Amino acid sequence: MRLGINLGYWGAGMDSDNLAVAQEADRIGYDVCWAAEAYGSDAPTVLAWVAAQTESIDVGSAILQIPARQPAMTAMTAATLDSLSGGRFRLGLGVSGPQVSEGWYGVKFDKPLSRTREYVEIVRKAMSRERLSYEGEHWTLPLPGGPGKPIKLTVHPQREHIPLYIAAIGPKNLEQTGEIADGALLIFPSAAHLEDTAIRHLRAGREKAGRTMDGFDVCPTLPLAVGDDVNGLADMFRPYTALYVGGMGSRKQNFYNQLAQRMGYEKEAAEIQDKYLSGDKDGAAAAVPHELIDSTTLLGSVDRIAERMQAYAAAGVTTLTLAPAGFTLDERLTVLRAGAEALERAGLA
Repeated sequence: MRLGINLGYWGAGMDSDNLAVAQEADRIGYDVCWAAEAYGSDAPTVLAWVAAQTESIDVGSAILQIPARQPAMTAMTAATLDSLSGGRFRLGLGVSGPQVSEGWYGVKFDKPLSRTREYVEIVRKAMSRERLSYEGEHWTLPLPGGPGKPIKLTVHPQREHIPLYIAAIGPKNLEQTGEIADGALLIFPSAAHLEDTAIRHLRAGREKAGRTMDGFDVCPTLPLAVGDDVNGLADMFRPYTALYVGGMGSRKQNFYNQLAQRMGYEKEAAEIQDKYLSGDKDGAAAAVPHELIDSTTLLGSVDRIAERMQAYAAAGVTTLTLAPAGFTLDERLTVLRAGAEALERAGLA
């Protein structure tokens, strides 16, 4: 099992620290560094900056938002980043959520599965440097009846095939991801529930495409915190969990809330959402069960984290992406190194 890091969103006040974390991860052998985007920092700019100041670690978008860019633009960005980084770019895509898609980008959040499938087909066709023509439900290239003509990408990516990941949560999206992508970006993964909530759906998609899970990258993100007080460490992530389970998306469309329900927290997920959407964020955080936090993070001593890593590897995880917690750069670097040490103790390095 490989390790990655997730730098999250740029502009949160720790930008220079984030670069130092990425450089240390590069030095000690982490496999990939991911950057996110929502409605603040964009991922490609961050990844270009990190790639220019690291040597061997891959850089990946987790995610480039589908409603933010036309697919041909995403192909241009992927090819450029792969070329500039010396073949170290990984393209992660996702549909975002209805509030961001419609409120920020002005793109209707409808038919996300067919939109994602068409988007991936166009991106891959463009990156292959074929002349780009496409007829689908969501995109038609070139536009009919106008001056447009099929043209091809002028940039040569470093590699013929840039790994393509999709951020997936729901069963149908997971199955399609297994069918059309090279990897899946997961969030709030519990090792005990991973087979039922993700792996079996990904496997079904792979089988639909005539493939096995061999070579497919199962890549969940988990916060990482090291210390003896597991309860205290878990409390650090109560606001984070409450935000996603309670406040991400609308009451009817919160994919993280639905995931918590599929993990057996139906009553608790409803309470967290009710409190969060009513403005009681502290109450929502207090309502998050300790077990939900502990099962979707890596907390405790290095030995305890090593045991949890073994459970994730046994569940089918191939790249474990860590978000090292800490209030200072030194703390985050210490936690980052502890993650690498835990992987070695687990016998997975």
